[in-house]
Amino acid sequence: MILASVLILAGAIIIDLAFGDPKNRFHPTAWVGTLIAKLVPFARGTNPHAEKLGGLVITVFVAGLVAFLLFLYQGMFTGRDVISTAILVLTGALLLKTTIAIRGLERHGRQVMEALSQNNLEEARSRLSMLVKRNTKDLDKNHIVSGVLETTSENIVDGVTGPVFYFAIFGLPGAFVYRTVNTIDSMVGYKTELFRNVGWFGANCDKVLNYLPSRITAYVMILAALLIGADWKNSLLVIRKDGKNTSSPNAGYPMAAMAGALGAKFEKIDHYTMGNGTAQMDERHFESAIKLLKVTSILFCIIVAVPIISILYYLGWWIHV
Repeated sequence: MILASVLILAGAIIIDLAFGDPKNRFHPTAWVGTLIAKLVPFARGTNPHAEKLGGLVITVFVAGLVAFLLFLYQGMFTGRDVISTAILVLTGALLLKTTIAIRGLERHGRQVMEALSQNNLEEARSRLSMLVKRNTKDLDKNHIVSGVLETTSENIVDGVTGPVFYFAIFGLPGAFVYRTVNTIDSMVGYKTELFRNVGWFGANCDKVLNYLPSRITAYVMILAALLIGADWKNSLLVIRKDGKNTSSPNAGYPMAAMAGALGAKFEKIDHYTMGNGTAQMDERHFESAIKLLKVTSILFCIIVAVPIISILYYLGWWIHV
């Protein structure tokens, strides 16, 4: 079944690049988000320890439910005939695609850049606020572009290489559990009074799960930079110099890789700067970032995911599709 796993992976990437994301009512990640939103109020309270326990229960329950449903799905395809394998590959590719968001990252970033091209700073700030956790209401044009490029680079891991990495190891349940934990972190993983305790467990699970993918992705981005004619040497230099500048132990690596490759300087005011290039970024930097995103995504599948699938297959890893 090694070929089936590789075809599912290739199919998911092709479907995403060709069609992007389905509408929310057909998107499993949106369903998971709805379930999390309904459960979180039950975990809220006045006791910090009880809130942390509630957040732990939500994370384990939702991730466990998602994994259970995916195992049931995979159990439907125990046959090895051509028709069963073809159905498995097709439906598997469609399911895996829903954990990947290459076109989604491009679309959301482009909406901000289009608002900037029309000199509509308020619209650009508003659209950026839906992509990042920082306050965007007073950002100037350069900091808005910086925010777009930062979130694009960081989300190469969350929206592409993270789920692909865990698909390579654990099959579809791995990709979906990763996206579930990532969704929990994006919804409640804030250090605010409201979510500090409830989101504690999910946020820390997300950090653990992203530790390897973020670092591997950063170095794949260097190779991608070489292929698209960007500054791969500077990308490596900035990873080493600024990769640990963010409060997140993982986000800084892909961000530093992109800042170096594009010859740019990213800045989150009062938090960090990253890169040794220009702070005057424009549409050309965004287009280069999207090219880097797409090439990195494809390279990661070829030089990271497929070898992992192949090695695990020959080791007899039972869980793989």
